[in-house]
This record gives sequence, structure tokens and C-alpha cells, in this order.
Amino acid sequence: QVQLVESGGGLVQAGGSLRLSCAASGSIFSINAMGWFRQSPGKQRELVATITRGGTTRYADSVKGRFTISRDNAKNMVYLVYLQMNSLKPEDTAVYYCKLDRVGVSSPYWGQGTQVTVSS
Repeated sequence: QVQLVESGGGLVQAGGSLRLSCAASGSIFSINAMGWFRQSPGKQRELVATITRGGTTRYADSVKGRFTISRDNAKNMVYLVYLQMNSLKPEDTAVYYCKLDRVGVSSPYWGQGTQVTVSS
């Protein structure tokens, strides 16, 4: 089993910054990719940013140049992925979810989500 715990969400004014963290523990071997997704009320969950085990990153067009995904290799059996969010806009308001894909495992793992609210 894999456990994903997100942290770092909160309330920030437009133009501000937040850094989200996702701590992955448990069966975290053979990680294929990790990423951040977000969902706001009435909308589908959407990709924000992903990072593969090889370090390749991918961003939604709406966050390019403002958000940066990064990772720390496993230490003490915990693997960390971060999302640095700068120049935040009210439209970035959503629940942000961490996702982990393992090689050979069809279903991804999801965290419980962390709320990000950007006030105008």
C-alpha cells in the first residue's frame, strides 16, 4: 500500500506564493511518476504538473512559468514531491491532490487533498 499526505495549502492573496508538499510512504518502490492535480467546485479534476522517475516535468498551460514541481529522493522510506506556486491567481483556487503512479500497477494512488484559496 501507498500513503500520500499533502500539506501546505491555505489562504493567500492574489500574487502570493504557496508551496505544497506530498509525502509518499509505504510501497513506494517502482514509482513511475508523481504529480499534482486540482479540482474546483463544479469542475473536473485537472492536471497541474507531473514529474516522472526520470525527472521529466509537464505542466498545464495555465500554470507554466508560475508553478514548479520538484522532488526529493526517498529518505527514511519517505518520498517527497513539492509544488511551488508563485503569482497565484483567484482561478488557482481548488483542492489540490497528489497522485502517484507505480510501474505495473493500473490504478493510481491519490492523497486526501489540500485546499488552496486565492483571494482577489
